[in-house]
Amino acid sequence: MTKARDIMTPNAECIRENQTVAEAARKMAELGVGALPICGEDNRLSGMITDRDIAVKVVAAGKDPNSCLAGEFQQGEAVTIGADDSIDELMKTMGQHQVRRVPVIDGHTLVGIVAQADVARALPDQRVGDLVEALSAP
Repeated sequence: MTKARDIMTPNAECIRENQTVAEAARKMAELGVGALPICGEDNRLSGMITDRDIAVKVVAAGKDPNSCLAGEFQQGEAVTIGADDSIDELMKTMGQHQVRRVPVIDGHTLVGIVAQADVARALPDQRVGDLVEALSAP
């Protein structure tokens, strides 16, 4: 059975809660990604910040990305998937929470991220279509 760890992008890098949104944007640009996990000083995952968060909630809102902290974007408990969870569980989680990227944890350790593109590369077209439909539902 295929597991989340089989299709994830490994070695996800975090932005710290106390780092600025500008630092997060630079790190996204360097890594060529559209989202970063937010981790506390204890290395535990506390949320996600996306390029859309930065564009809409910071820049468009007239805030200074050099003074806003990444930790301000934590929204309750982070949606995650276990490294050994099945693809069915992964797709259910993504659809239920309407998220296009899910941090993968092993215990409390961040080990990777599964993005919609990872799912598209790993699964048959029909399953991918089902996921896209679930993510696009109002």
